[in-house]
Amino acid sequence: MATLSSSTKDNKNQNGMVVENPIAHDENVLQKHVAFFDRNHDGVIYPSETFQGFRAIGCGILLSTVAAIFINSGLSQKTRPGKFPSILFPIEVKNIQRSKHGSDTGVYDTEGRFVPSKFEELFNKHARKHSNALTSDELTEMLKANRVPKDYNGWLASYVEWKILYTLAKEKDGLLTKETVRAVYDGSLFEQMEKKHSEKENK
Repeated sequence: MATLSSSTKDNKNQNGMVVENPIAHDENVLQKHVAFFDRNHDGVIYPSETFQGFRAIGCGILLSTVAAIFINSGLSQKTRPGKFPSILFPIEVKNIQRSKHGSDTGVYDTEGRFVPSKFEELFNKHARKHSNALTSDELTEMLKANRVPKDYNGWLASYVEWKILYTLAKEKDGLLTKETVRAVYDGSLFEQMEKKHSEKENK
C-alpha cells in the first residue's frame, strides 16, 4: 500500500537501515498496536469494540464477528492476571504483552517492545523475490519456520493474524510490503486503513 507511507523525516535504525518514525526500544509498542480497537479509549477492549475496529478498516460483518470472538476470547484472561474470568471477555490494554503467544516472529519482545533486528531478519530470511515485500508463499514459509513444536495455539494465532493482514493489506500484485508490515508493528496501519476506508465510503 503505497498510500500508507508517512511523510515524516527518514531516520536510521540500529542496523543502519533507513526507516520512517523510528521506534524507541523502551516503548511498549504492542499497546499502540491494539489501542486502535479501544474505541472509547478507556483502556479496555470489549468484543463489540474489536468488531467496530474491524468494520472501521473495511472488514465484512462475518470476518469482524469471527475476529472479535477469536481475539477477545483468546486474549481476555491473559491480560487480567489475578482476576476472575469475565463473560464479557474484556482485554486490558496495559497488560497486552501478557497475551503474547509463541511461534511468532519475535519482533515484539516479552515486554511488548519493538526489536528492530528481528524485524529486519523477517525480510532478510523470507523475502526472496523482493527484498522489501513478502509473497503469499513466502508468508506461509515464514509461519512454518517460526513454529515451535507442539505449540498448536501459537501456530493458529500466528496463522490467523498474518493471513488476515495479508488479505487486508496486500498490494494489487499480491505483495505484502515491508512498509505495511512495519506500520502494523508501530500501531499506525489501522488508523491509516480506517481513513482510507472512510474516504472510499464517502465518495
